[in-house]
Amino acid sequence: MIGSSKLGPEQRAEAWRRLDGGQFDVLVIGGGVTGAGVALDAATRGLSVALVEARDFASGTSSRSSKLFHGGLRYLEQLNFSLVAEALRERDLMLTRIAPHLVKPVSFLYPLTHRLWERPYVGAGLILYDTMGGSRAVPRHRHLTRTKARALAPALRRDILVGAIRYYDAQADDARHTLTVIRTAASYGAVVRNSTEVVGLLREGGRVVGAEIRDVETGATAKVRASVTVNCTGVWTDDIQRMSEGRGRFKVRASKGVHIVVPRDRIASETGIILRTEKSVLFVIPWGNRWIVGTTDTDWTLDKAHPAATRADIDYILERVNRVLTQPLTHDDIIGVYAGLRPLLAGESEETSQLSREHAIARPLPGLISVAGGKYTTYRVMAKDAIDAAVADLARPVPRCVTDRTPLLGAEGYHALVNRVDELAAQYHLPRWRIQRLLDRYGSLVHEVLEAAGEDPSLLQPVPGADEYLMAEVRYAVTHEAALHVDDLLTRRTRISIEVPHRGTESARPVAEAVADVLGWDAARVEEEVRTYEARVAAERASQEQRDDESADAVRRNAPDTRHLRLVG
Repeated sequence: MIGSSKLGPEQRAEAWRRLDGGQFDVLVIGGGVTGAGVALDAATRGLSVALVEARDFASGTSSRSSKLFHGGLRYLEQLNFSLVAEALRERDLMLTRIAPHLVKPVSFLYPLTHRLWERPYVGAGLILYDTMGGSRAVPRHRHLTRTKARALAPALRRDILVGAIRYYDAQADDARHTLTVIRTAASYGAVVRNSTEVVGLLREGGRVVGAEIRDVETGATAKVRASVTVNCTGVWTDDIQRMSEGRGRFKVRASKGVHIVVPRDRIASETGIILRTEKSVLFVIPWGNRWIVGTTDTDWTLDKAHPAATRADIDYILERVNRVLTQPLTHDDIIGVYAGLRPLLAGESEETSQLSREHAIARPLPGLISVAGGKYTTYRVMAKDAIDAAVADLARPVPRCVTDRTPLLGAEGYHALVNRVDELAAQYHLPRWRIQRLLDRYGSLVHEVLEAAGEDPSLLQPVPGADEYLMAEVRYAVTHEAALHVDDLLTRRTRISIEVPHRGTESARPVAEAVADVLGWDAARVEEEVRTYEARVAAERASQEQRDDESADAVRRNAPDTRHLRLVG
């Protein structure tokens, strides 16, 4: 390793010094999973890399997905075999080599509703799904009778299925996975920094030669130069493209996807469920002691930073899932809601559910690469293609991609530590289940996470109002994971904002007070952070009572933002 994966206040200050007037081979704009993947790909090819993110790492689409690594079963029906095969290869790489500590198998039940033709039709598709891309990391699908299907999922009404098929995919905490990719890139020498906004692109002789950046927290500005700049900003792709004053090669259209979170005991099932809808599919996804149910797929043209879920979105999800449940869900069952935007390549259809999930790479100007579209699952392939395209702007030979055999931080030694769970539990005086949970969030970095508890045993206490998390994790998030605000801590470093009924408001103050000394906060700043977070939760709750996007967006915008950007797209 030639860099440090520690992203705390000291490393943040050092990153600014290196960016200010620095010269890099590659400048990456955007700290979602695509930008993270591009930074890691470039760094592991021996290139000098800088990555800047205007908000927080994974603050957009990459923390608001369905949290699946999957081939996309519905794309088989669209005959998009290459996309499915590619995604399945990536899923298996994550499970076996790259991130086994973060990406786990998950099963889904596909209810069959028609006799005779549906079982062979779906079964043939699942034979392909099990074998395309050399898939070997998860069990093969199994056909079930109606009785056996309902034994697995008693929540399903008997009259809505004639049988079922159980198949497997994989899932991960998307925000944690993205952050781990970024920290892995940093460990290979990439300079990475959040709350660092690009306010302009630098041009010389018709080439893009870098960017002017602004520290969102302080207002300081600097110029960073690079041989090639890679635009990985998802739904903001067109905004960055306009800065170049050149003509883009494609347009990106935002599709809003809403998910709800309900307690595990509200749906009696030992497996996830996938349901067909008129336009797409609806997933019921296991998520610890909860279920994630979604998603919607509608055009969104309003605030891209904070897409708002409406009452209509939530009603749609409830109505569709309740068609098959013996005990219907109600609004009172919902403990969390989140909305994200998919960056889809525009122009192929007026229906967002039919827009391409494949990615595109363009070089609109010398020195500028844009990458957009795609699926979370195929982020590594998108990154490889982007750096392959960037070679034209680099004045030296560039080695081939090696990220298909580069484990993420925490992967090495993970399986050995799993075999020592009891020993670790005794060492840290923690329950076995908690050690296993920590291993599945941090892998072999677990000792690093718990190190500070040696001097301060109170860090082994649960987070008030969210006892699945330890205060040590909160502390680690600011010393090693670049968290700068309470919102970062409760929404992305942990998922408290969607996992408890109070949505983090009961945790905000103790969390803020626990990290104040590391971040240099006084009492007034602690109060401001708590108020800002509480206002955000209140605005989101209010927006979810509105009937249409425009009203929900107006209500959500009433909340103050933790980061004050100069340019808001």
